[in-house]
Amino acid sequence: METNILLENGTNELEILEFKLDNESYGINVAKIKEIIPYQPVTPVPNSHPSIEGIFMPRDTMITAIDLKNCLQRGSQENSGFFIITNFNKLDIAFHVDQVLGIKRVSWASIIKPDATVNTVEAGISTGIVKFDERLVIILDFEKIVTDISPDTGLKVTDIDALGERTRSDVPILMAEDSALLNKLISDSLIKAGYVNLIDTVNGQEAWDYITKSLNEGDLDSKVGLVITDIEMPIMDGHRLTKLIKSNDFTKHIPVVIFSSLVNDEMRRKGEQLGADAQLSKPEIGNLVREIDKLLNLKGED
Repeated sequence: METNILLENGTNELEILEFKLDNESYGINVAKIKEIIPYQPVTPVPNSHPSIEGIFMPRDTMITAIDLKNCLQRGSQENSGFFIITNFNKLDIAFHVDQVLGIKRVSWASIIKPDATVNTVEAGISTGIVKFDERLVIILDFEKIVTDISPDTGLKVTDIDALGERTRSDVPILMAEDSALLNKLISDSLIKAGYVNLIDTVNGQEAWDYITKSLNEGDLDSKVGLVITDIEMPIMDGHRLTKLIKSNDFTKHIPVVIFSSLVNDEMRRKGEQLGADAQLSKPEIGNLVREIDKLLNLKGED
């Protein structure tokens, strides 16, 4: 199944692939998908995590297959269905599903963030919920699923220690990140690296509101020295935020760093076209700090 549907840059839209486990509908951002193939036998890996079905090698590339039903505590997959082969955080992972239904284009503004009143396994690994026709589709947090199975694939906070002693910086850094866990990990890492003036927001809209408020009050440069943004966020995504910043004569001087699991070749091109100053994959927290160092030094020389 082809998934190469192209979106214009910065429109705050995404393509959601809807799939089923048993009779329940779930979704994944098409930007994460490399291809979708029918199920094929896998080789079990001894002493692996219970959610790992095994490994296989389509086109001479070894890929780990994950039993998505097992992750959601819904039993185990049969030897049928489909593999959704994904690429994010520089990893190729196949997720085993029962059915693939199709792709729909939606606005990030229509994505509902699960709240604390929803107490299900799915809600714990969901980035949002969207309504297709009369049914609710849960968009799963595939990064968290993989990190829960293999913590070494997550944010490499130990990279900060390798930077050595750091001087303190009061440059205000505005962060747009909807994951509370990642927000804290990134914040803790930046503080450890010496960047102590951090402003946290949970999506692009909240970050843009803060920027425009600071601009209207006449103190933008003292409130926003650099922006770090995720791509996937409800209400407004990071590409839309980048476009708004870089297309405005009063804000385009602000360095924007896209820090996302989705920084693959295609998404990198989109970020470049929108004017992002740097783009890094989420495991690379040490390189994030190095890019911030460089951008702030370059900004100081302008």
